[in-house]
Amino acid sequence: MHKPIALVTRIDKASEQEWLALLADQLPDENILCFSDMSETERKSAEIAIVADPDPAQVAELPGLAWIQSLWAGVERLVAELGVGAPTIVRLVDPELSRVMAEAVLAWTLYLHRDMPIYRQQQQDRVWEQQPYRHPSRYTVGILGLGALGMASANRLKEAGFVVKGWSRSPKEASGIESFTGDDGLIAVLGGSDVVVCLMPLTDETRGLLDSRRLAAMKEGAALINFARGPIVVDADLIAALDAGHLSHAVLDVFHEEPLPAASPFWRHPKVTVLPHISAPTDQHTAAAIVAANIRAYRATGALPQTVDIERGY
Repeated sequence: MHKPIALVTRIDKASEQEWLALLADQLPDENILCFSDMSETERKSAEIAIVADPDPAQVAELPGLAWIQSLWAGVERLVAELGVGAPTIVRLVDPELSRVMAEAVLAWTLYLHRDMPIYRQQQQDRVWEQQPYRHPSRYTVGILGLGALGMASANRLKEAGFVVKGWSRSPKEASGIESFTGDDGLIAVLGGSDVVVCLMPLTDETRGLLDSRRLAAMKEGAALINFARGPIVVDADLIAALDAGHLSHAVLDVFHEEPLPAASPFWRHPKVTVLPHISAPTDQHTAAAIVAANIRAYRATGALPQTVDIERGY
């Protein structure tokens, strides 16, 4: 029997038990234990931890860890809380997550493209008025972040007939997608897009990236979709851009604080659609299978999939 694997989470107990059951089913030869159920000896001997928003103090009680497998795709909080001395971290890379995100990006782009916010307001005002139709080939969507999620979303939009531009930290190549990098490239994408979709990881470089200057660089009447992380956008600057009429709408699925506080101006803003962080939920079944495959590969060969660059934050 291998050394025990620690399941370390701050999610609710019922969800933790669901994960435990799925992981145990995928890894019948492993001894996976919730942190709270581990003895001191088991905690000292564990060399793998599977985590979902773990308490850093509990991770510190696992001194023998060789690596940490996250159950989430986003790892910025994990990296920030564990610090530079943390064991090697592997984030969840799940094709199903990319598919679901691409589905959401297409759905909410169509929501904006087909003027659903306008029709929602017209219904409230009892106004019967048809908006002019725009063909997708005359509608440009800019994707900020061309990682796995961004690339899947860009391809889905391209298949739907939209013109797609992409911006990323490092140069990327994709058929039919005009790609940009650097600050000049960011301004070009912002200024040339009818909808800007934010899918970047949260790092020191991207925190506050969409501020008053960059929002002002967006096309007059453009809309913003943020499915990345709340702190990438400066809230007050976004509200100012919406109030001034420079931006037409914002679809927000992520926020500085979640759940979104009742006092937030976003709730009642007529040009904001608030979503409760639902754009790309983790599929427990596919995620458990991927985590299990990573652990089996490690047991057999000592090899890990791509690991998180602690300094870059993803």
